[in-house]
Amino acid sequence: MQKVNIDDVQALLDVIPPHIVSALRQETDNNELLEIVLDLGRPPEARYPNRDIMFGDREVTDEDIRHVINRIASFSGDNRAGLERTLHRISAIRNREGNIIGLTCRVGRAVMGTAKIIQDLVETGKNVLLMGPPGIGKTTMLRETARVLADDLKKRVIVVDTSNEIAGDGDIPHPAIGHARRMQVPTPSLQHAVMIEAVENHMPEVIIIDEIGTSLEAEAARTIAERGVQLVGTAHGNTLENLMMNPTLSDLIGGIQTVTLGDEEARRRHTQKSVLERKAPPTFDIVVEIQERYKVLVHPDSAKAIDSILHGQDQQAEIRWMDQECNVVKEQTAAIREHHGHTEGKKRKPRIYLFGINRPILEQAAHEKGLKVDITDDLKKSNLLITTKSYFRRKPQKLRDAETLGIPIYAIRGSSLQQIRHCLDSIYTGPADEFLDSAMDEAMGAIEQVKNGKQEVELSPQNAYIRRLQHLLAERHDLNSKSMGKEPERRVKITNA
Repeated sequence: MQKVNIDDVQALLDVIPPHIVSALRQETDNNELLEIVLDLGRPPEARYPNRDIMFGDREVTDEDIRHVINRIASFSGDNRAGLERTLHRISAIRNREGNIIGLTCRVGRAVMGTAKIIQDLVETGKNVLLMGPPGIGKTTMLRETARVLADDLKKRVIVVDTSNEIAGDGDIPHPAIGHARRMQVPTPSLQHAVMIEAVENHMPEVIIIDEIGTSLEAEAARTIAERGVQLVGTAHGNTLENLMMNPTLSDLIGGIQTVTLGDEEARRRHTQKSVLERKAPPTFDIVVEIQERYKVLVHPDSAKAIDSILHGQDQQAEIRWMDQECNVVKEQTAAIREHHGHTEGKKRKPRIYLFGINRPILEQAAHEKGLKVDITDDLKKSNLLITTKSYFRRKPQKLRDAETLGIPIYAIRGSSLQQIRHCLDSIYTGPADEFLDSAMDEAMGAIEQVKNGKQEVELSPQNAYIRRLQHLLAERHDLNSKSMGKEPERRVKITNA
């Protein structure tokens, strides 16, 4: 991969206080520098692909932060600013009064050749969605894709650039997007409107969009696709399953709904009667999960992949990576994933991340019940986060990260031994299949009654696990529900309003 030198790191260092730059230059791998973090009252931090370090012997002062702010453009509505004609980005952290107390200064690099790994996919004219964790290279690949489509394939390409990350700050787009045109977005809340405006006013053949994150943007993406314009974009989340579990963005892959099967069909499928199904054709035909900087997992038919996940089947996917000579190597693989359709009876083994919960107490409660709990310190490897209700109300960054990744959050009243015992009972002692089937059938019957005009229907008392599934079922049918009563008589009421 050839890094384009016009993205001069020196342009970013020029706005950093000189004493911090001098300390940073003592490091030997600054050609791989990703970010410089300046937080008030802490030493400066440098982030690289495989390590983060504190450097320098002075804490960051308010004067240091002002030094940077006075040398960059103003911050936009999403607290981001840039340097004109570069791809560098400065993001702000503010206190409650709105004063800036922290800065994340990200190095922007245009990397030639990153689109090669997916070039044949975008050349098909199909809609392609890129996913992956922050900092993995989604925007870099998207930028290079815009250039390839505009310059090599001579397509009419428009980049909808919300934070100026794709084409840089200022009125003149960065050369890294080639002959693609760029439309800037005044504020992130208007991204969906600019997406539609691009199609209606400028006759593009391809729209490039970074970070689809709201239901309005998902709706705009579907509208664009229905007008015959190719979409290449990125969305929040690491994997296809994350997207499926995100009610805001699941429309990008057709949406997920709960349906009730007949007895014969349920027996044929070897499932319970309440199952999850895809609602509609996906907006994006192909989903690419970026696993490493030059390694991806491709779902060439997103509709088939989603159906396989929902039915608990292995998915046929393709692993791609770049070898030493920058050749693309492909290998067919069965992407075996954990099943997320709780109402189909195949239950995932919980891999738990604890936040604000005393681990020794949880392990003691598990030992009492003869349970072998799987606890991980890596949020991205978990499939369940347990925290307290007080933390859940405050929504610290870890909980927001979990929500972005589509990880379910289980909030308990407190971290006492008794509360944790109840929590483990709910997680590990799920009901027998026939009992669950009966409870979900009752909920489905209530939903039908409410849809047919009945104001409200109370269900039979159930444990927390079943009540949660009944709430989800009501939500899938656009109805309201609430739990009422005290244990062990606590039950769900489904209402029309």
